[in-house]
Amino acid sequence: MSKAIKRIYLLAIGIMLLLYVPDVLAYQQSEDSLSTSVSSTVDESQSLEEDEFQSSEIEEERRMFLFVDMTHPTFMLWFLITVIIIAIIGQLITLTWILITRNKIQSDQKKRSDFMERYQTLLVDYLFSEDDEDLFNEIKQIAKSEFNRKILIDQMIDLSINLGGESKEKLKELYIKLNFDRESFAKANDFKWHIRIKGFKELSFMNIKEVNDKLERALKSKNDIERMEAQLAMARLNEDDPYKFLDNLQKPFTLWEQLNFHELIVSHNLPIPDFSRWTNSPNITVIIFALRMIQVFKHTHEVQAVIGCLSHPDDKVRNTAIKVCGEIHLKETLPHLKQMYKNEDFTNCLAIVHAMGKMQDESVLGFLKLVIDKEEDAQLQIEAALAIANMGETGIAALEKLMKSEYKDYQIIIRHVLDKRIN
Repeated sequence: MSKAIKRIYLLAIGIMLLLYVPDVLAYQQSEDSLSTSVSSTVDESQSLEEDEFQSSEIEEERRMFLFVDMTHPTFMLWFLITVIIIAIIGQLITLTWILITRNKIQSDQKKRSDFMERYQTLLVDYLFSEDDEDLFNEIKQIAKSEFNRKILIDQMIDLSINLGGESKEKLKELYIKLNFDRESFAKANDFKWHIRIKGFKELSFMNIKEVNDKLERALKSKNDIERMEAQLAMARLNEDDPYKFLDNLQKPFTLWEQLNFHELIVSHNLPIPDFSRWTNSPNITVIIFALRMIQVFKHTHEVQAVIGCLSHPDDKVRNTAIKVCGEIHLKETLPHLKQMYKNEDFTNCLAIVHAMGKMQDESVLGFLKLVIDKEEDAQLQIEAALAIANMGETGIAALEKLMKSEYKDYQIIIRHVLDKRIN
């Protein structure tokens, strides 16, 4: 469509040039005749005033005529007519294209909706029928159309999610018999990334493992979406160890990829491993993902791996490990948290105090009092006071005792924390 519009505009420009050339020639002729007239007049010795007047008129006309003689009525008329015609034709073509496209989309959607239900029923009948030759021939006949093939492939993928055992294997055999695997491999080799990931998805859902080499190369892609789809595909294909791709992942494991992989774990009921396997990974983002999964699945038995991450050289890893300690109440980590507090930046110090508040352990009461006493930052003091208040009666009694201190800031902070109207 865009090419047709370009051709129309080029044609219009050509018409304008054709209309413009006669005006240019006419102007040049008039200019020549005017020059001749002036020359003859000078020769006939007219007055000096008349010569100066005519010369000024010639110069003014030359200045007005730069490229297009906008004062020429013939040119202006044809120029405006041409612009109006081009605008009308352009609008008509655009409107026609929009209407045709919209009708086609609506028609395809209706056909797709009708065919989806029909083809799914046909596939189910094929999978659970003993005499399936006639059904296969019917499906094969349907698959001759590219539109129908797309619907069939999508329906086979949807069915594969809920199938297992012999039924899933039979579906895979049908996929191969219809040569859909060749089509998917062609997509996986396409130079366009969005087509490649469609091929990855189709082959992985059909459990065609020959695509693994391409998936490993895609793990190094700079495209986040392609990399994510390759990760998910490898997890689907590797039933024995769906997490293996994490061992050699070099690119950042982004938060979006982590969320999608977690969804895959839950939706496909993948076996939950010990995530401590990746807490020593050279990839920082993989370590953070492992810690988050320890938190999500409440793997309190992996406490030693979390403790190891508390001394990691990366600030973000330590911050994530601190949060994990608080969220799943790893009280074994309290001595380590107290020890590392003095060497951490503000963000991690705040996370440590917050984690202690979640664990509600009286063994850190003295430490939290020191935070209130020694820290100058009000936010740290308030967080420490909240952590003490979370310890119940013992904590509240300790705060009330601190209120008697002559240090006025204590009274302001503790009164704020104990005020039930605020908290």
